[in-house]
Amino acid sequence: MTERDVWAWLDAEAAERRRHGLVRELRPRAAGAGVLDLAGNDYLALSRDPRVTGAAADAARRWGTGSTGSRLVTGSTAVHAALEEELAAFCGFEAALVFSSGYCANIGAITALTRPGTLIVSDERNHASVIDGCRLARADVAVTAHRQPEAVEKALTRHRGRAVVVTDSVFSVDGEPAPLGELAAVCRAAGAVLLADDAHGLGVSGPGSAVGGLRRRHPHA
Repeated sequence: MTERDVWAWLDAEAAERRRHGLVRELRPRAAGAGVLDLAGNDYLALSRDPRVTGAAADAARRWGTGSTGSRLVTGSTAVHAALEEELAAFCGFEAALVFSSGYCANIGAITALTRPGTLIVSDERNHASVIDGCRLARADVAVTAHRQPEAVEKALTRHRGRAVVVTDSVFSVDGEPAPLGELAAVCRAAGAVLLADDAHGLGVSGPGSAVGGLRRRHPHA
């Protein structure tokens, strides 16, 4: 068997992706490119705000370009602690925990709150990071119709034991808000946990944020 035969399956799968129109290409952009970005997530235009870029440059000069280790070893700095305190105060919660990305946050939160035998009720249009978190949790997953609290309630009534309902607060593709108030009521009645991914709502929708508004309306959610 030749080396090409060993890796032939890669060529076959690449051809299959092309056949289904699933091949995408990277399109590098230059710094300061004068384009209108309708697909990014810099909703508040903070990525080029002089206050943000200046603070980032100052932090790099003071702390270096990396944390030098995991947070449980040597990588937790005073900057991390200050950021988490400010985020907690902004969102109206007792504490916050910063992850390196939203993807990591969803995987970490979902797997921490569940275990095999837990029921995860997930909206059918949740972000891909939520879906991956559900898979990695090795829990029982029920996918419900989009923005349907009654479907969530029905799924919860069929389960006995720990349950977590997970939803985007603002859905990434169509921009629709989740019915957080109704979901909170359903979860409270069933004794379930409600986990909301507020990546597309924080600081954008509602007074402060979608989760902040939920916290003010339902302080025990």
